[in-house]
Amino acid sequence: MKIKQITLLFIVLIVMQSCDYFSNPNNKIVKILEARKKMYDVKDNAFASKTEVAYYDSIINNSDEGFFKLTNELNKGNALLKLGKEAESVAIIESAIDRMKKIDGKDNPKSLHFLAIAYMRLGEKQNCVNYHNPESCIMPIQKNGIHTIRQGSQKAIEIYKKLLAINPDDYESRWLLNVAYMTLGGYPSEVPKQWLIPNLNKDSGYSIKPFLDVAVNAGIKGRNMSGGVIVDDFNNDNYLDIVTSDWSLDGVMHYYQNDKKGKYLDYSKNSNLGLFKGGLSMIQADYDNDGDIDIFVLRGAWMRKYGRQPNSLLRNNGDGTFTDVTIKSGLYSEFPTQAGTWNDFNNDGYLDLFIGNESSDESYPSELYLNNQDGTFTNVAQAAKCDVIAYIKGATAADYDNDGDIDLFLSGMNKRKILLKNNGLKNGIPQFTDATDQAGLAGINVMTFPTWFWDYDNDGWQDIFVCGYQYNGSIAGEIAMEALNIPNESSKMYLYHNNHDGTFSDVSKISGLSKTVFAMGSNFGDIDNDGFLDMYLGTGNPDYKSLSPNRLFRNMGNGKFADVTVSGRVGNLQKGHGVAINDLDNDGDNDIFIEVGGAYLGDSFSNSLYMNPGQNNNRWIKLQLEGTESNRSAIGTKVKVTFKENGVSRSVHRVLNSGGSFGASALRMEIGIGQATIIDQIEITWPKNQKKKVFKNIKPNQYIKIIEGEDTFSKIDLKRTSFSTAGAHSPLCI
Repeated sequence: MKIKQITLLFIVLIVMQSCDYFSNPNNKIVKILEARKKMYDVKDNAFASKTEVAYYDSIINNSDEGFFKLTNELNKGNALLKLGKEAESVAIIESAIDRMKKIDGKDNPKSLHFLAIAYMRLGEKQNCVNYHNPESCIMPIQKNGIHTIRQGSQKAIEIYKKLLAINPDDYESRWLLNVAYMTLGGYPSEVPKQWLIPNLNKDSGYSIKPFLDVAVNAGIKGRNMSGGVIVDDFNNDNYLDIVTSDWSLDGVMHYYQNDKKGKYLDYSKNSNLGLFKGGLSMIQADYDNDGDIDIFVLRGAWMRKYGRQPNSLLRNNGDGTFTDVTIKSGLYSEFPTQAGTWNDFNNDGYLDLFIGNESSDESYPSELYLNNQDGTFTNVAQAAKCDVIAYIKGATAADYDNDGDIDLFLSGMNKRKILLKNNGLKNGIPQFTDATDQAGLAGINVMTFPTWFWDYDNDGWQDIFVCGYQYNGSIAGEIAMEALNIPNESSKMYLYHNNHDGTFSDVSKISGLSKTVFAMGSNFGDIDNDGFLDMYLGTGNPDYKSLSPNRLFRNMGNGKFADVTVSGRVGNLQKGHGVAINDLDNDGDNDIFIEVGGAYLGDSFSNSLYMNPGQNNNRWIKLQLEGTESNRSAIGTKVKVTFKENGVSRSVHRVLNSGGSFGASALRMEIGIGQATIIDQIEITWPKNQKKKVFKNIKPNQYIKIIEGEDTFSKIDLKRTSFSTAGAHSPLCI
């Protein structure tokens, strides 16, 4: 029986069994998700830690004392660590190691690694998690971020010294040793000279003013595992709200509504979004052109056969509530994914949806759903020749060759990048061809993850950024080697400049981006209003030892980027996932929201809202665009802002979208214009018919709304909101 037939049969069974099928459409997907959770709670699922603990208990209880029993005690300790039971984990691992040593009289490095990270996690829980504050886990760790309960890091230091004595080339242990000293305020002065990794407390030569994490004070409390984020205006009051998801089928979505007074109110229950669990990534759009922003949730990424979870299309009802219309819309599928993008691929004025699925043990073709303009969609991926079968981790769309048709770029774990050129319509269906080789993008074959189209040099042509995600050994070890300038074989960041002729050039090295980062969630925006796009990258992987700081890179405007993570105070060591970059307090500069947390329940962490203090007195313009012939969200609209700065004419080019492939910024334009005192003109190119409209002599530092087809624009008045920065320590409920 084919996959589609099996899926259809499963849906029919769920429908028949659900007595309230017709009374509450939200219950359809909720029940399916509950069934999937029960089905996947098995030992073989690496993320089902409760089942794992029970499994090892059964072995231990039926085994005689010896290496077999002790090895399974170590495994149980690791499973307990995944559950967030650090003290129990330390106790069982330490006991097993002591008894092992009595048997063979020597230390086992693998066991010591288990114990060291268990102590590190204990220190993080007792300090950064239980008593979270704006400095918690920000590298370099200083001030209120320094641990007051010191045992965890102290014990970890002892073990890492022992491991380095056994193997001086253990770069993972060397990195974590330096981090552990930092948590106690002992970096760099107390780190043994032979193990010191210098300059972890310094930027690369350019500094910015520090951001401050105000999430807890703003009302964004609690913790979550890895997941997605959308920042946008969901209730049409012009103020930006926040929606988060949690990849676990135990973790719910949250909707934080902006109260316009410096607080976010948790409307998760009232909005119905709190009903829905799971979702590593989300993307937003007004798919039905009714004026309300809807949400698409992508589920099952990384989980292989346990990733057969349904995605969700959540329709914004315009009254503060959302309704799941996945089945009704024709978007129901159960392929593991986190990669998707909204755009108008057939230029009919309605948004279509591309989904890149993760094929590994089984084949899950990519999907392209054309909008039928009646609230439903039809999958035409095969006819469109974009039903790619690959382990896709990032999908982004733009008109890279400026021919009026939206193209696709895909990244993933199959060690190949894929550029799909849209050649126009055949029988109403866009036709794609693989232009990867022709465009000069085949190049380095490495695993890649987040990606996006952007115009980083303001030449009017979309360039490509994609971040590598391939390493040997461990992320911590590769990061240490990078910091020590030791050659390593890990993948880097890759920047491809558009040559204006259908080809791209790899400018990663000359731009200063050929660095080891291992980004997951990430996005771009202009943090200093100079008109050039900067980027913030969340890093890590499920391994607890992957303590790598999230990174902020400033676009210097000359083709180069500078790492400003340290001075910006945004280098969170916890796992960084969905990122959105927008002006959340309406003061004119871009702030950063990042969902923080790992793949295991024990790796839950607090999200961060980094407020930009204002880097300078540069000016800006904000645009709310509304399509009439084009899609109402105006996704794909090209904007060119021209002005004189210090007597020199220059232009800033933007295309409206939600940014990166893991995290979604608001569907509005926030454009820096440097020191310009007047904007000479704003040129809008609407996506459906490539019609242009020009507005001249616009004053800066205002938010304006432009509707397709209208000759004038309107001003939107927004109050500046102030998020409290009071209270260094804010204990959270455990």
